[in-house]
Amino acid sequence: MIEYRFSSHDLLRTRFAISPLCEVCWSTNALLHPEKHALHAPWARRAQDRLRGLDGLELLQELNVSRGGYVPDFGAPPPTTPVADLREELERVRSTPHDRVAQEVAWRYAGLGSEIPAVVRTFLADLDRGLAGLVETVAHYFDRAIAPWWPEMRRVLEDDISHRAERLTTGGTGDVFADLHPDIVWRDGSLRVRRRHEATVDLGGRGLLLVPAVFAWPEAFTLIDEPWQPTVVYTPRGVGDLWAPRAPRDGRALAALLGSRRAQILTALDRPATTSALAAAQRLPPSSVSEHVAVLRAAGLVRSRRSGRLVQHARTTAGDVVVEGAAPSGTT
Repeated sequence: MIEYRFSSHDLLRTRFAISPLCEVCWSTNALLHPEKHALHAPWARRAQDRLRGLDGLELLQELNVSRGGYVPDFGAPPPTTPVADLREELERVRSTPHDRVAQEVAWRYAGLGSEIPAVVRTFLADLDRGLAGLVETVAHYFDRAIAPWWPEMRRVLEDDISHRAERLTTGGTGDVFADLHPDIVWRDGSLRVRRRHEATVDLGGRGLLLVPAVFAWPEAFTLIDEPWQPTVVYTPRGVGDLWAPRAPRDGRALAALLGSRRAQILTALDRPATTSALAAAQRLPPSSVSEHVAVLRAAGLVRSRRSGRLVQHARTTAGDVVVEGAAPSGTT
């Protein structure tokens, strides 16, 4: 059991963050063992083709596939901003002190009770070169296997954070933690995570970092070791629908009514989304998305709600009627 102990100050400093790098690292589990990650099997089938021939993939998987044991933290350090920039995350990986890398790799294989494999020994033999190569591999991996789906993934992550921020205001801390994962329990000022080993972490004013990650499913993960920020990685709500195929819509009638950009934005709001997520999905500047959303909101088709730093947009009932009314009915 891992126990995170909170003071009142820790509750105030607990925050959420989104990490593209975290998704890369945990997705290697679904890629290597799709039979154990059935929810992500549709993604894995497509990603395997996209990643064929990627240099450094063996090392990336060797360092990150959990195998039920410790996974080195340096490969996906806790993000320091609400939505981490992948380039900045990779620079942090590249600049990890070499003694820290060596220590975490040693912990991994000691915990697994196995020798360090050749590909990892080569990595450790020249860590300047090894870390540079690892960072390059991760960047290519993201471009090929995560980026095509990142706007939808980010929407799920932001929706979960918005949901929990709302629960905090209406029900308090216990409601935020209530359904993070079956192995996570909030009780008497402590967050307990069921694990095979025992550890108690006094947050000491640092707060807890909560990172929703699509590819955390079906697990929850913890970071407890110095110098890293204490962190829990959990599965967000809505992951089950992420890879589900969607029925195509004929958007011509809706575009004729609203204009193509506003029609695309309204249609994209099948699930609530932030301005930045819509901008990424539609390949538009956030300022342009804000203008279109304002028009849709004035028409009663969209509602917007602020949760912390995020502004979440959702279709109203009238918006749903307009979108569904524009879809082909299949009748003549």
